[in-house]
Amino acid sequence: MGEANIMITIDETKKAYENGVTYNQIAKEHQSDYEHDIIAVFSNGKLTELSKTAKTDCTVSFVTTADDIGHKTYVRGLTMLLLKAVYAQFGRDNLKKVAVEYAIGNGYYCDIEGTIALTEENVKQIEQKMREFVEEDIPFEKSSINTEDAVEMFKNYGMYDKEKLFRYRRASRVNVYSLGHFEDYYYGAMPYSTGILKYFKLEHYEDGIVLVAPNKKEPEKVSEFIPSPKLFHVFKESNEWGKKVDVDTVGALNDMIASGNLNELILTQEALHEKKIAAIAEDIYKKNKRLIMIAGPSSSGKTTFSYRLSVQLRTLGLKPHPIAVDDYFVNRVDTPRDENGKYNYECLEAIDVKQFNDDMLKLLNGESVQVPTYNFITGCREYNKPFKKLGENDVLVIEGIHGLNDKLSYALSGDDKYRIYISALTQLNIDEHNRIPTTDGRLIRRIVRDARGRGASAERTISMWNSVRRGEDENIFPFQEKADAMFNSALVYELAILKQYAEPLLFSVPKESEAYIEAKRLLKFLDYFLGVSGEIVPTNSILREFIGGSVLVD
Repeated sequence: MGEANIMITIDETKKAYENGVTYNQIAKEHQSDYEHDIIAVFSNGKLTELSKTAKTDCTVSFVTTADDIGHKTYVRGLTMLLLKAVYAQFGRDNLKKVAVEYAIGNGYYCDIEGTIALTEENVKQIEQKMREFVEEDIPFEKSSINTEDAVEMFKNYGMYDKEKLFRYRRASRVNVYSLGHFEDYYYGAMPYSTGILKYFKLEHYEDGIVLVAPNKKEPEKVSEFIPSPKLFHVFKESNEWGKKVDVDTVGALNDMIASGNLNELILTQEALHEKKIAAIAEDIYKKNKRLIMIAGPSSSGKTTFSYRLSVQLRTLGLKPHPIAVDDYFVNRVDTPRDENGKYNYECLEAIDVKQFNDDMLKLLNGESVQVPTYNFITGCREYNKPFKKLGENDVLVIEGIHGLNDKLSYALSGDDKYRIYISALTQLNIDEHNRIPTTDGRLIRRIVRDARGRGASAERTISMWNSVRRGEDENIFPFQEKADAMFNSALVYELAILKQYAEPLLFSVPKESEAYIEAKRLLKFLDYFLGVSGEIVPTNSILREFIGGSVLVD
């Protein structure tokens, strides 16, 4: 190495390096100190790819595949690796579109359109090509090109979703990645090279491919793919609906907004929601169920859904009584804490399960009960509602994240229960190769709602999100396939609306905060969308639960 003229601080230890040293070179020196592969770095607090060079004094901290950001970088790299292998296997002329659609468990479902027939054998061949590319240790090379040139390039490649996306890009330049001669656009950081992408497998599932990746808890282990047929059906149905209305990507949504046709899309989407809710109500009526358990992850719109379902049940002559399990939270001082000492509202122990069962049994037996209300500001249960008493045609509509877990309703008969799983399963993608995780949509919903109704800053909501997600993994997702019905609460237009509410909250996160990196990422993500006023959202929409103005919930 030549003359040392910059100082790099790692774990409070300073070391001299030559100006222009790559972060990958530095990472290699320190890899033996880490249990998992280093895949990126923070340089002076800024997420940086390993291919970048250090040109000034800086403080460096490493990102591994066990970190959330590192895991996302790994999956992003795997995605491009898969696409390169698919195009190498079938040839560009035989492929109309290769789309990374949605996450199913620990896998990512990819749909392939073209003149080829996907078989077990050629899926194995694609996987073999991926492993060959890993052995070749091909670098991910990033280049910045003029946005107009990017539009033309992706049009020539037949990647029309990207062409449409970049028409609305405000920046004059676009970062494009290449693996050998395969070029593509990705939202977010990439690994240094394919050599790190050793852990994956492919499964032929339904009409497409599932790319199975390790999770961040065990980044060197690839678990068996466990199909979720009910969830897959909901995803597929929502995705096909988006294609039918020509709004399956951000670029297509922006086209709809720019053409002045968004109102028609909103009315169509809301009508679809109402149709689905009415069908569920009809099924409940036919099966004569008295206890309707609605469950789903945070910010799925469970409260609004339960009220809208109640309206549909009334049209069938039933009298529903909506009850939120959240109102049975133990007082905040008694709430369990997670390993970081923060309140864990996602675990079952945060609920007064005994009181819940006692009250529900009394109601089902015809007794009068005063159901509590949980005050999120004071952190205490309050008793200020009128007493409830069920009649002959009355049913309980209970919503909460643990609704599908029989431990919540251990004293209640299974014959009385009708289980509904609800989640905001985003059918909209940035483009054909950059999916929008359902967790991003729900986090943005929650940031907006918490600021409006719970007095929480975006910083606080983001800081709690990992705990929320762990709770979902433990308490919700394992039970989703038990549902008698599934409902997708995502609205194809919602991020264009939420953008207006979320951006000021995200900009308020201070730079020194641990939540700053995530806030910045979400701001960059929202920049893809044309913003629209929330005034055009119907007052009974699930979206109103988050932005306010609902006629159904406070």
